[in-house]
Amino acid sequence: MTAFPQPTVAWAHADEPDRPLVVLLHGRGADEAGIVGLAGHLPPTASYAAVRAPIGEGGAYAWFANRGIGRPVPESLAATMAWFRGWLDEVAPAGRPVLLVGFSGGAAFAGGLLLDEPSRFAGAAVLHGTLPFDAGVPATPGRLEGVPVFLARGDADRVIPAELLDRTWAYVTGDSGAAARTHRDPGGHGLTAPAVNALAAWVEERLARQVLREERTAHQRR
Repeated sequence: MTAFPQPTVAWAHADEPDRPLVVLLHGRGADEAGIVGLAGHLPPTASYAAVRAPIGEGGAYAWFANRGIGRPVPESLAATMAWFRGWLDEVAPAGRPVLLVGFSGGAAFAGGLLLDEPSRFAGAAVLHGTLPFDAGVPATPGRLEGVPVFLARGDADRVIPAELLDRTWAYVTGDSGAAARTHRDPGGHGLTAPAVNALAAWVEERLARQVLREERTAHQRR
């Protein structure tokens, strides 16, 4: 397996293991400092961890080697996902709900993790990015059946190829079977205030449903 450094993680506040975990995944050419501030716009009832991607690129970081924008090299994606899961299994053992929130390259990485292991996550937000099609993770019909997915896109995005944005939109809202929530606005390759507000509402709903699920489970065990 490719050797990567120990994960560098920026917590929005001290982790509280009894809370759901929201993992923030930055875009290519950035780092954890560029996305951890997003936690300040999201519900305070979760723990928020911004993880630095493991591949160094000119003073910044990437989640995988590319065959082109939005097109991960399959072997690279598999290696970095294994690295990430090693960290995640330590901070969020079985039973702790985990939501993924990824922007741009981080969106593709979040999508890869979700497609590879849909039952591991309470949901994922794919922000201004594409799912990693043709990159060694299954994107078959029904793969995300019932899994909550939030998808945001700007109509003026000129960074991610339009055909990949279109393919992602069609799959998430169609064949995947996901419980999809979408936001689309005239913006470019960056989060607008309306997009952040929509994301916050989705995260809040997911966290509230998780609390209800845990309360119901606890009641059934009595």
